[in-house]
Amino acid sequence: MSKATSKQNKAPKKLAEMRAEYDLAGMGDGVRGKYYQDYRAGHTVKIHREDGTTVVQHFDLEDGTVMLEPDVREYFPDSAAVNAALRCLIPLMPKKRKTKAKA
Repeated sequence: MSKATSKQNKAPKKLAEMRAEYDLAGMGDGVRGKYYQDYRAGHTVKIHREDGTTVVQHFDLEDGTVMLEPDVREYFPDSAAVNAALRCLIPLMPKKRKTKAKA
């Protein structure tokens, strides 16, 4: 059996067969970055359980978290790439002044 024939036999499920919780038809226009500013401010996730209860979790960006703009993300796909690029810039930066702790 050829690979092409094998792929044809594994056709995706029809949309009508998709479980209700996976139906994304009413999710809007799918614009990348649409909720970017809201996400940066923190976001709340509601999980509706089968038993009728709802769990609400609020997430804030952790200290040190950095959000990359989409055009920058094209060049830096992961943390290692970002860190390597920034380490190259550190020698070019002015030295940090040590601040005295106030008593």
